[in-house]
Amino acid sequence: MKITVKKVFAALLIATACLAVAGCGSSSDSASSGDKKEIKVGVTAGPHAEVMEEVAKEAAKQGLDIKVVEFNDYVQPNKALADGDLDMNSMQHQPYLDNVVQKQGLKLVSIGKTIILPMAIYSHKYKDLKDVADGAKVTIPNDPTNGARALLLLQQAGLITLKNGNSVDASVTDITANPKNLQFVELDAAQIPRSLDDTDLACVNTNYAIPAGLNPQKDSLLVESKDSPYANVLVVRQGDENNETYKKVLAIYQSEPIKKFIEDHFQGTILPAF
Repeated sequence: MKITVKKVFAALLIATACLAVAGCGSSSDSASSGDKKEIKVGVTAGPHAEVMEEVAKEAAKQGLDIKVVEFNDYVQPNKALADGDLDMNSMQHQPYLDNVVQKQGLKLVSIGKTIILPMAIYSHKYKDLKDVADGAKVTIPNDPTNGARALLLLQQAGLITLKNGNSVDASVTDITANPKNLQFVELDAAQIPRSLDDTDLACVNTNYAIPAGLNPQKDSLLVESKDSPYANVLVVRQGDENNETYKKVLAIYQSEPIKKFIEDHFQGTILPAF
C-alpha cells in the first residue's frame, strides 16, 4: 500500500511539472503571438485606404498582420490613435498633424512620409479661372490647415492675395486682396465634392475628389504644385517612434513594390513622397 501511495504521489508530481511546463509553453506562445499581433492602422476612405491595403498584403508576406480601419473624416483617426484604439494612422499631412498636436494636445508624432495628394480647384460652372464672375462662391475645408492649403491654392491661381505670403497658417482673415469679391463657404473636407452644384468653385483634397469621380490632373482648373509642403505622414503615439514593428511597417510602405503600385494605380494623380 505504501508503495502505491508513493507511486501516486510521484505521478502527481510529474503531472504538476507537466502542467507547469505546458503553462510556460503557453506563455511563450502568447509572447510569440504578441510579436505577431494585429496592427491596427487608421486611414481615410480612398487613396490612403487603397495604398494601406497593398501595404497589408506586402506585410503579410513578412509575417505582419495589418488590419486597415477606415474612417470618413480626419478627426476620429487621431482620437482613436491617441486613445489606444489604433496602433498607427495614415491619413494626414504634416501641417494638419502639427495643428492637432498644438491645438488638441494629442501626443502623436510622425515617423515618415507616405504620399502626396494634391489639392485642386474644381468647378461645374467654369472651364477657366479667368472667367470666374464677381461674387463667386468658393468652398474650402473648415479645418485650419486644409483651409490654409485651399487659400494658398487660390493665391497660386491669382484670385486672392494673403498677408503672410506662403504661410501654412493662413485664414480667410489674412486675405489682403480679393479683386473678384469671392465669397468663402467653409465645409467639412469630405463634404466639399458634393457642393459643386451649389457653389462656383471648390477646393477639394484628392482623397475625397477621387471617390467623387474627380481626377485632379484631368478635371480640375488648377492643381497644387509638386513642391507643396503637404506630404502625408505615418503617425504613431509619442514614445512609439522607435517601435521596431512600426518601423518595419514604414519600411514596407516606402519599399519599391508599394512605390510601383502608387505610380501604376494612380497614374500620377497621387505621388509617393518618399
